[in-house]
Amino acid sequence: MTIELCMLLPHVPSLCYEDQVPEFQKDMANAMKELGKELSNNKPDVIVLVSCHWPSTFFHYVDATPVHKGILIATEAPDLIRDVPYCYPGDNELALELVKSGEDLGLQVKAVNDPYFVWDYGSVVPLRYIVPNEDIPVINLSVTLAASLEETYTWGQQIAKVLRNTDKRVVFISSGALSHNLVRGRHNKPTVTEHSMDKQFVEFVMNKDYESAYNMLPEYARFAKVESGGRHLAMLFSMIDKDFEPVYLADGQSSGSWNVLITFGNKELVTVNAVEASEHVK
Repeated sequence: MTIELCMLLPHVPSLCYEDQVPEFQKDMANAMKELGKELSNNKPDVIVLVSCHWPSTFFHYVDATPVHKGILIATEAPDLIRDVPYCYPGDNELALELVKSGEDLGLQVKAVNDPYFVWDYGSVVPLRYIVPNEDIPVINLSVTLAASLEETYTWGQQIAKVLRNTDKRVVFISSGALSHNLVRGRHNKPTVTEHSMDKQFVEFVMNKDYESAYNMLPEYARFAKVESGGRHLAMLFSMIDKDFEPVYLADGQSSGSWNVLITFGNKELVTVNAVEASEHVK
C-alpha cells in the first residue's frame, strides 16, 4: 500500500519507565501512549524506525532479523535503563528488499540478521509506548556517520520508494532529538541561541516548508548539536508525502536537549489532541 504515517519521536532515557517520568516530560509520555492506542486500532503491517542511538561508522545497516528479542541495558546510562526485556517480530523479506534497493543505487548498505543483536534505547523507549503489546513487525535502520545529510536523504528516498510500492501499510519513525548539546541536569533546557533554532526549525515544519527545514540542517546541526548531526531528520523529510499534515503533540527538555513529538499523515489517522500553534516550542 504505502507509508501511512510518519513520526518524529523522543527517546530520552527518563521516559523508559512510565512511573519514573519527571513532571516536565509527562506530556511526551502521555502523547506517545495515546499514539499507541491509535496504532493499536489502525494496526499497520510494519514499522520502519531509524534511531540516533544506532550509529554505524561506514555502512547503512538494515536490521533484517526475523525476531527482535533481547534485554536492553543502556551502556551510557546503565543506572537509568537496565534489564528491559523486549520481543518484537521483524520483517525479513521487506528488510532485504530495502537492502537490495540501496545496493542497486550504489549505496553502502548491509543487512543485519543476528538473533543476538541487541537493540538500542532509541528504538526500545518509544516502542514501549506506541507498541506496548509488541505485536507489530519492526525494521530498524542505523544512522551512518560517514554519510552526509545528502546521502542520508538519498537513502531515505530509496527506502520511501520501496515502502510506497509495497502491499503493506507502513509507519515510519524517526527517533531522536532536535538541539542536543547535552549538559548535566535533565531539567535544563537548551540555551537561548540553540532554542531559537529549534523554534525556527519547528516553524518551517509546521508550515510544511520542509525544503527550508532541510536546508537549515547543516548550520542548525553545527550550532545546536542536533542529534546524529540531523541525519534522522534528513531521512524523515525523505518520507513525508506532500499531502501529509503535520500535527504537533508534545515537547520537552532533557539535559539541555529539546525533544518534540510530531506526526505527519492524514488527519483522520491521528486523533490525539494536538498542541495549539501558539504553544510550539515554549
